[in-house]
Amino acid sequence: MDATHEVFNQPEPLVDTNLFETNRALRDALRFNAPQLDTAPLSRLGALAGSGAMQVHARLANTHTPELRTHDRFGRRIDEVEFHPSYHALMGAAVGAGLHGTPWAEQGAASPHVLRGAGFMLFTELEPSVLCPISMTYAVTPALRSNAAIYRDWAPRLTSRSYDPALKPWRDKPGVTMGMGMTEKQGGSDVRANTTHAEPDGSDDWGQRFRITGHKWFFSAPMCDAFLVLAQTASGLSCLFLPRVLPDGSRNALRIQRLKDKLGNKANASSEVEFHGAFGWLVGDEGRGVPQILEMGTMTRLDCALGTSGLMRQALALALNHTGQRMAFGKRLAEQPLMRNVLADLALESEASTMLALRLARAFDRRGDAQEAAMARLLTPIAKFWICKRGSHFAQEAMECLGGNGYVEEAGEGIMARIYREMPLNSIWEGAGNIMALDLLRALRKADAAAALAQELAPARGAHPALDKLAASLPLRVEEMASEVEARRLAQDVALAVQAALLHQASTPAVFSAFCDSRLGGDWGQAFGTLSGRTDFDAILQRALPNRHDA
Repeated sequence: MDATHEVFNQPEPLVDTNLFETNRALRDALRFNAPQLDTAPLSRLGALAGSGAMQVHARLANTHTPELRTHDRFGRRIDEVEFHPSYHALMGAAVGAGLHGTPWAEQGAASPHVLRGAGFMLFTELEPSVLCPISMTYAVTPALRSNAAIYRDWAPRLTSRSYDPALKPWRDKPGVTMGMGMTEKQGGSDVRANTTHAEPDGSDDWGQRFRITGHKWFFSAPMCDAFLVLAQTASGLSCLFLPRVLPDGSRNALRIQRLKDKLGNKANASSEVEFHGAFGWLVGDEGRGVPQILEMGTMTRLDCALGTSGLMRQALALALNHTGQRMAFGKRLAEQPLMRNVLADLALESEASTMLALRLARAFDRRGDAQEAAMARLLTPIAKFWICKRGSHFAQEAMECLGGNGYVEEAGEGIMARIYREMPLNSIWEGAGNIMALDLLRALRKADAAAALAQELAPARGAHPALDKLAASLPLRVEEMASEVEARRLAQDVALAVQAALLHQASTPAVFSAFCDSRLGGDWGQAFGTLSGRTDFDAILQRALPNRHDA
């Protein structure tokens, strides 16, 4: 029987592409923020993350989602989560690239947070779900220094590039991962409302020991080897180290109640748990758990900005790849004037997000410098707020570039649909928009905030009238910001000003001019694809292409 039709005018998938070498914006951001950095590891990671084999692992890990096993066949409580082998392949690749611990393992290395940040972005393009335990391990490791004995035993394995998913004592594993347990049903972001409590239970080689009773409403990556959790003690909310397997080899009394059925982030297991007299060891001073957690939150918020930037780049690359091949009305879609406007607008947003996220990573590398420390305080809530807020809108527009093919799960192995579902997570996780706006207000109370911002914007003074106007207004707004009502707007405007200043220094005149004209000068509409007809579309689009190498 003859076939009823021939399949044609369907784009070839974007596969076996080096995600680093074809990302001009990322490479220029690295040259600006860390010019001395050896990027050879990033090139190797870019080739791995863009490979067809790893894309198959990403698809399988999201198709065959984690399953909870509360008991074994004999009725014994085991509280284990079973993952598809592709999940472990992805975890092994992320750990092997050092995305969980490079800054702590390679003391004295050049720009370790920038290097790790760029790698985190590249891996996000492959599969973001598995990066939850990677991010938490990165954030938790330095906090353990507040308990010297635990840090001595666990730090070498937390920074090891060996991944071992087995549930067994830390001393029997070449590498371990860590998570965090903060939020409860009644409190959410208001962790001071937590009811989980801990009673003293003596002390041992790891210091003061407690028995923890209570619950956590969101407990991501429950198969990590240990967690930092918050619990009420006699002195107030305290930070405790809770291992899954105790030093004597027995399992701690952590009960996984169920796994969350989430919109996205499917390959990662998020759970609800209860503690039934679980053992935990004090980390830091008793009653000082909130400051301890806030320090860790700073690092995971960096990862939210990095991760969303990586997802933006992936969505843009898929849109460019599709429209560069698909014919419609006698031209490739990417040659149609309106589509060129949409794609160029998305390219501006993606590059600006990349620049801001890596600028924040650079501030983490130079915390000993007063200016950089001030910018870390300012940019952490700003980058987390603004980049993550733009993500969902960005993903919807990029999906529309693929038309119905983008909405169908099978199209491109469902990658665009996965991106769309994943985008809201980074905006919600580790503090939603209002929490970030409040954090910005706290940062602004530091005496050096306005001066640090002025210094950051100074290199772009005189480069564009719209940027000059915005920059001139910010110091007074920063100094006078007393009300919470306009904090989101201030976060938006500071983010745009910093992004513009970075683009002036690290990108091309075409990108900088179009960004300022649209985002700052008002020559823009209420949706992507409303850039001025005077925009240099050719220069912007050529720079953003995902399937060729620009030296």
